[in-house]
Amino acid sequence: MQSKQISFKGQKVFVGIDVHKTTWSVTVLLEVGVPKTHPQKASAKELFDFLSRHYPDGEYHAVYEAGFSGYATYYALSEYGIHCIVVNAADVPTTQYENVMKSDPIDSVKLAKALRAGQLKGIYIRDREYLDDRAVVRYRGAISKEVNRYRTRVKHLLHSNGVNVPERFDKAGHWSGAYLDWLRTDVVLLSPTRLSLDLLLDQVEIARKGLLKATLAVRHLSQSPKYADRYNLLHSIPGIGTICGMTILTEVEDITRFKNERQFASYLGLIPTCHSSGDKVVHGEKTFRGNKQIGTMLVEASWRAIYTNDVLATAFLQYKHRGFNAQEAIIRIARKMSNIILSVLKNGKPYEPFVGYTQTTAE
Repeated sequence: MQSKQISFKGQKVFVGIDVHKTTWSVTVLLEVGVPKTHPQKASAKELFDFLSRHYPDGEYHAVYEAGFSGYATYYALSEYGIHCIVVNAADVPTTQYENVMKSDPIDSVKLAKALRAGQLKGIYIRDREYLDDRAVVRYRGAISKEVNRYRTRVKHLLHSNGVNVPERFDKAGHWSGAYLDWLRTDVVLLSPTRLSLDLLLDQVEIARKGLLKATLAVRHLSQSPKYADRYNLLHSIPGIGTICGMTILTEVEDITRFKNERQFASYLGLIPTCHSSGDKVVHGEKTFRGNKQIGTMLVEASWRAIYTNDVLATAFLQYKHRGFNAQEAIIRIARKMSNIILSVLKNGKPYEPFVGYTQTTAE
């Protein structure tokens, strides 16, 4: 008996998914035809069963926007043989109507159409083996910010209560054991009690212990077989310490995915913005796009580097003499640092200031 089932063998089936915690809005679009949208449970298996039932033997291509679900949806779809890309929401072509009349079905239709038109470029998908390492380094950064927030609250509380910090502690890095002992035993607030200060100090100590534990974990990672060789290469670059080096390694993961210096600098957000209209062209110092974890950290590393490396210090002064202010000059030094990082990791050789590095190669 001849089968009446239609086969989609050799045809591409494009699937746009607007991902939420418990539900997905799914739009299916063939190479020729109109989109068909339906809601479903947030399940890769349910989507695969639907596609297999309605579009058997098709070549399934799916897309969703990067967000809270991270890579979990990508890996789940891939296990069912669905080709998937994850895109930056800012890179999805959008009409004014889609902005004004925003809804889950409209978003999934927009994704499916852009995928079919070949207008989307997926973000880099990380190997599962490295996901937890990146999370550890990011967690350490979050704890560090939390410690600083609690310290700021303590300073504000002291100031609002008219407490003068002794001169021996009145420095940027005064959070020593002696300073904490002084806060615990000698500080008197305006009110007869000081419960607010004690509660804040408890949180500071808890956060500091968490920061210490996370920092030790990052240091242990830096000497693990996965990272030790590459970490030692980065550590040879002036200004780059343990946290900066491990942030670069866990965020970048595969340095070979960057074809040239500009592409790597763009990933870090260290290329200038450009606005052109008619005869008028305006260049900014630094694009807002780029890896938020590395970009700022590399600028901080550049400030350290110019005090320890003659080549970078000279370049910084040359930029100042050319009329750039200090912040503009240090951004250019960070760009040079990104070029050095790319070269060191790709070549597998430690940084040497006067070998294979000149003023022109870092521009």
